[in-house]
Amino acid sequence: MLLHLPTSVSEAQECMAQGAVPIGGATLVWATWQRDGFPEQAVSLRNVPEANVMGREVLGAAVVLNRIDGRVPEVLSRAAATVGTGAVRRTATVGGNLVGSTLRCLLPAALVLDARARVLEPDRTYETDLAEVLAKNHLLLSLRWREPVASGYLKLPGEAGGPPPLVVAAAVHADSEERSRLRVAVRDGYEVLSESTAYDADPEQVLRALARTAVGALHATARGAVRRQVTDVLARAADR
Repeated sequence: MLLHLPTSVSEAQECMAQGAVPIGGATLVWATWQRDGFPEQAVSLRNVPEANVMGREVLGAAVVLNRIDGRVPEVLSRAAATVGTGAVRRTATVGGNLVGSTLRCLLPAALVLDARARVLEPDRTYETDLAEVLAKNHLLLSLRWREPVASGYLKLPGEAGGPPPLVVAAAVHADSEERSRLRVAVRDGYEVLSESTAYDADPEQVLRALARTAVGALHATARGAVRRQVTDVLARAADR
């Protein structure tokens, strides 16, 4: 297998045009390739500057998870810190986790940030929503969002060999009219749902509104985790 390491977006596009397969951090695809056979060409974005950015409102797809720190919102840094083992986090990338993994541990955090994706095609780059990225397995270049007022991430303990642990992410955003909105995302098994409602300092009012959405149909453990996380994030938003 020939591994391409382009240093620019244009070079990466040339590799894609030649049929190179995105490799990410290779934590997931390597075992599959060992079983099914390796592609002739692969491409990594690890040396592409646009895929390595990190800040309060941007995160590159080639950033490995153990590099994600307080420069990004809390919901995203905590999500990255809970993925797999230390060895996995030193290799796995943002793009690989979101697009190449069925677990998609970073997805709830990205959803509550209302993140937009910059994707790479052989002849262009463009911005789209996460739903399109996941549906079409786009090559992710970076994520962008507006910094939230407050955010948080809760991951319950999981059973060895069992389904993925329950995850609840939440974030409060101020919109252009100075009103605020709460976004919540829940990963229950392999399914992820997201909902939003108007912000209110009273968590009971917000929770009643969420109960009228798909969140209200979750099982008792999930609803309890949502209550805990929403209450915490609303309290911190009120202090700012």
